[in-house]
Amino acid sequence: MSLTIALIAHDTKKDDIATFAQQHVSILSRYRLIATGTTGQRIQQTTALQVECMLSGPLGGDAQIAAEVTTGNVIAVIFLIDPLYAQPHEPDIQALLRICNVHNVPLATNLATAEAIITNFAKSRFGYLIFNPVSGQGNAEQELALIQQLLKPQIHLDVHFTSPDINPVELVQDAIATGADLIIASGGDGTVSAVAGAVISTGIPLGIIARGTANAFAVALGIPTNIAGACELILTGTTRIVDAARYNQEPMILLAGIGFEAEMVERANREAKNRLGALAYILAGMQQLNDHKVFEAKIEVEGVVSDFQAAAITIANAAPPTSVLAQGMGEVIPNDGLLEVTIATQNTRIDAIDAIVDLLGAALMRSTVRREDTICLRTQRIKVTTEPPQKVVVDGEIVGTTPVEIECIPNGLTVIAPLTLPAIAMNEVLVTESSQSDLEVIIDTPSP
Repeated sequence: MSLTIALIAHDTKKDDIATFAQQHVSILSRYRLIATGTTGQRIQQTTALQVECMLSGPLGGDAQIAAEVTTGNVIAVIFLIDPLYAQPHEPDIQALLRICNVHNVPLATNLATAEAIITNFAKSRFGYLIFNPVSGQGNAEQELALIQQLLKPQIHLDVHFTSPDINPVELVQDAIATGADLIIASGGDGTVSAVAGAVISTGIPLGIIARGTANAFAVALGIPTNIAGACELILTGTTRIVDAARYNQEPMILLAGIGFEAEMVERANREAKNRLGALAYILAGMQQLNDHKVFEAKIEVEGVVSDFQAAAITIANAAPPTSVLAQGMGEVIPNDGLLEVTIATQNTRIDAIDAIVDLLGAALMRSTVRREDTICLRTQRIKVTTEPPQKVVVDGEIVGTTPVEIECIPNGLTVIAPLTLPAIAMNEVLVTESSQSDLEVIIDTPSP
């Protein structure tokens, strides 16, 4: 769904359109260019631009361009006409003019109007939207249409879909190559993490339209998790510089969980998340408590190696308050240049439940948890080795097993986000222990 500019010129105007393209290479290179045959060839000979050549005008190239206009991807047609000496075999503008009027597409017929169009495009932001059509539980087609409706008046939106065969990292590389002013990720935390990881250290602003189950990164930065609110924020252009991280040299923006959290995420499979939404994680966590176990962990921080018997280790770069196991320090600060580490060493299921309650309280009060069996620290780099090897979840995806080495990248990401974080996005969180010692988490969220 690349944004397209169409180029046509009568024979006496071909030099003019080639010169025009040469003068505006930097802007035209952002878009897919199509042209009637001879015009396209002249432009390619004069510039380094890639032009998709249709048939020549006399053979119906203008009709092919008119058909492209009807797809909705053509954002402008530049048709330099010779009003005095056009030849009978040359394309007639009337049919194309009618199609452009029907579809509200600007059509330039001389250099003055062509300059006006290109000057306007130079002022517009060029946004590269990476859209995961299988994220969330809504209607992806309707959600994409809403995003385009909200953003297109101010942002030239180039839409690209993720798929099992298309890595989001490759799409980000394409976006960078086209000179995108901003890159927008729309999907769940997996999509956002993959896109953000590829944007690290580029300085290109990242917009987020969260459409997943947890939407943890958006919540952590105070980005609205509804489409309208997220688009409104993107239109403001307000940016915030936050940290990123790398685990075993791979990008990470949220957190890594070893032990309990990794097992919990694995239990909350795609089918459960589609049926239950965020409740799938809560139920998976309750089930995992029934299989509570500890493991031997060797942790290296700033050259000092310590041994623990741990049940869960969470290493966070950014995390919302609802990521309870990351809340040992009371809050995860996304721009302090450090990782927040929480090590839970509880031996029994009852102690684990009690610790989760205290961690939740620490998140609500934004204060460090005070427990002898919960170790909390901040560091720029950490290495974890376990016996036996433990599963590792990074940004919501199981990535393998320990050992793992994680390092913070200070100021690694520029994100379109509010400058200040809102209050914790929960009206009330009540945690009780039932008569069967099952953990019940009841979240009373505000009505939409």
